[in-house]
Amino acid sequence: MTKYNELNITASKNTKRVGRGIAAGQGKTAGRGTKGQNSRTGKKQGPLFAGGSRTLVTAIPKARGFKSLRTPSQVVYLDHLNAFKGKIVDNQSLYSAGYISSPNQSVKVISRGELTVNINLQVAGASKSVKTAVLKAGGTFTKTAVPLKMSTKPKKEVSK
Repeated sequence: MTKYNELNITASKNTKRVGRGIAAGQGKTAGRGTKGQNSRTGKKQGPLFAGGSRTLVTAIPKARGFKSLRTPSQVVYLDHLNAFKGKIVDNQSLYSAGYISSPNQSVKVISRGELTVNINLQVAGASKSVKTAVLKAGGTFTKTAVPLKMSTKPKKEVSK
């Protein structure tokens, strides 16, 4: 029995040269068998090909359209803002009052009802009719960016 360190193995093995005549050992059909789809040259069928029958890809139903990755704005109605008399109305105050589900999402105020108190509205968006209603009631509207979500991880102390 030969030992592992005495084996005569070359680092790179020569590739098999098929189709070089009958005497070469892999001539005539070159190891592909006789006739049939796999003996031919050219484009091979992909992984979805099912032998000519209906493929699974065509058989299953497709989900049409597209799914938007953009998160929609949270809607607040104008008559809800009467509860904030003389205050600044922003994402945090609307969240603490329970009108929106998250303070870190864009908020749009839509006209419904009437605004009777003066407020300082600071949200990402409002309709034209809301802007005029706020100014008519003696308040102000400033378009602000959505506040970023603060990290909940404890801060590490930096050693110098």
